[in-house]
Amino acid sequence: MDVQIVDGWPRGNEIRILLSNTDAAQVNAVRRALIADVPKLAIDKVNFTQGVNQDNKGEVFESVNVLPDETIAHRLAMIPIPTHPDEGITFPEDCPNCKDLAEESKGCLTCQVLYHIRKDGPSEDSDEKNRTVYAGDLTNISDQMFDIREEHKRIPLTILSKGQFLELYAFATLGRGREHAKWSPVAAVGFRQHNIAKLNKPKKANVLFDLGLTTTDGKPIDAKLFGKDKTMTDINHLMDLEKALHQVGPGTNRDVDFDDAITLEPVEGAYIFSYETDGSLTPEQAFNGAMDELQGRFDNLAIEIERAFA
Repeated sequence: MDVQIVDGWPRGNEIRILLSNTDAAQVNAVRRALIADVPKLAIDKVNFTQGVNQDNKGEVFESVNVLPDETIAHRLAMIPIPTHPDEGITFPEDCPNCKDLAEESKGCLTCQVLYHIRKDGPSEDSDEKNRTVYAGDLTNISDQMFDIREEHKRIPLTILSKGQFLELYAFATLGRGREHAKWSPVAAVGFRQHNIAKLNKPKKANVLFDLGLTTTDGKPIDAKLFGKDKTMTDINHLMDLEKALHQVGPGTNRDVDFDDAITLEPVEGAYIFSYETDGSLTPEQAFNGAMDELQGRFDNLAIEIERAFA
C-alpha cells in the first residue's frame, strides 16, 4: 500500500489521503483500526466533592446543580484530551507501578492525567442568575502538555445557580474506541474509489459549465480544469466535479443535453480516504497509530502461525 497526503491537506483536524496499490478490504481495515484501535486519552473516572462550603464572606454554597453527576461525568468523558503517543503514558493494565495493585488503588503519573475543577455559582448579591462551567475550567495537575486545547475550552459542562458549587477531580487514562466511543479519536471516516475525469464532448459539457459552479478553492468548474489531454487528475477538483455532476444527472432534465460529456473512470487499486480527528490527536498521528496497530496485529498472527506449525 502506498500512502500520499492530498495537496492542501490536512486542514485543521481534517485530512484527505490517496491510498494506492491496495484493495477495498485493506482500506477498510485501516478505517476500522482508526475507529476502534488507536489509543487516546479520555476521562474515565470522576470524583465529585459532596456537601456544603462557606466562603470567606460567610456565604454558603451547596454541591448541587441542574445536571446529575452521571451526566457531567459523561460530558467530561467526551472532551478531547490532548494525547501525545511518544510521551510514555501507558495503559493502566500495563503500568509497571500499578498493574499488580487493586483496581481502586491504581493510578499514577505514568498511566493517568489528573484534572481539577472548583467553581462557585453567582453570589447572592450578584446580577448574574447563573454561571456556566466550561471544559476550559479544568485545571491540569499533571503536565502542561495535557492542558485542554483552546478550541475545546468553550465546551459547556453544566450551569451553576446562586448558592451552588462544583468541585471534582477527573482522571484521564488511555483506551481504545472498541471499549467506548470516548476513546475513539476520529469521526466521519470514509473512503471512495479514486477516479479521473475525461472531457469527452467539450461543447455539450457547457451544460454543466454554464451553471457557474466553482470548486472549493474558488475556481470555476469549466474546461480549464482539464489538461491538454482532456483529463482531470487533481483530487480536490475531482471531488468537487463529482458533486457538480449531480446537477446534470438523471432527474435534472439536463442529462439528455449533457449526454455524458464528462465521464469518471476508476483508477484500479486506488482510493481516496478521508476523516477528521476530535483534536486529541493530529490526523497524521491517528493514521500512524492505525498503521502501528495493524502491523502489531499481523506480527502477532505470524508468531501464532509459526507456533501452530512448529
